[in-house]
Amino acid sequence: MLIVFAKEPRAGFVKTRMTPPLAPEVAAELYAHVLDDVLATSADAAPACGLDAVLAVHPPQALASLTARAPAAFRVIAQRGPDLGARMSAAVAEAAAGGFDPILLRGSDSPGLTAATLQEAVDALGQADVVVCPDRDGGYNLVGLHRPISGLFSHRMSVPSTLHEMLACAAEHALRVKRLDPGFDLDTVGDLAWLAAARARGEGLPCPRTLAFLDQHALWQHVHQRL
Repeated sequence: MLIVFAKEPRAGFVKTRMTPPLAPEVAAELYAHVLDDVLATSADAAPACGLDAVLAVHPPQALASLTARAPAAFRVIAQRGPDLGARMSAAVAEAAAGGFDPILLRGSDSPGLTAATLQEAVDALGQADVVVCPDRDGGYNLVGLHRPISGLFSHRMSVPSTLHEMLACAAEHALRVKRLDPGFDLDTVGDLAWLAAARARGEGLPCPRTLAFLDQHALWQHVHQRL
């Protein structure tokens, strides 16, 4: 099962670390385009990887609007739990109870994550207990596993030690972990530098809507040097 975690693309609710310099409405619209790209890539990749596609939305009140937004391949569910870690744990538990294995969780902030990376994660789980695609800011944008693992998502989110804390929990359980080549999330306007660099290298980025929106609104001007 491939579970995409997404938020309602509402001003003041998403991409708040981009405001300022972006207006909340612009940040929310950018996230909406990123989400659409992520859903399109995931809808195509899931069946090719032998996975069912699920969209887990937050808040639950956004279930109807995001169901209408999602490609037909997706089954849409509400996230359950008081925080993101709890909601991720609940989604894994529900998938495992339904007999699904492997289980991949991906965020909706990583428009550069390709179908090939999703397939690589599935393949890696043939010999690993946990597979993770790190972000360059200390977090991760994709995690795969076979079953619920106590405490795996109890770490702090959106801090430089996020991935380290998760891997420490995996080590405590003596789990075999496979780390994929790092990707990136778009959390701040400075993170657009990763996207700009990937496009300059001619990489086949699976995010045409995101790139078109950034071009149309000249948002590259906010990029800070990070590379």
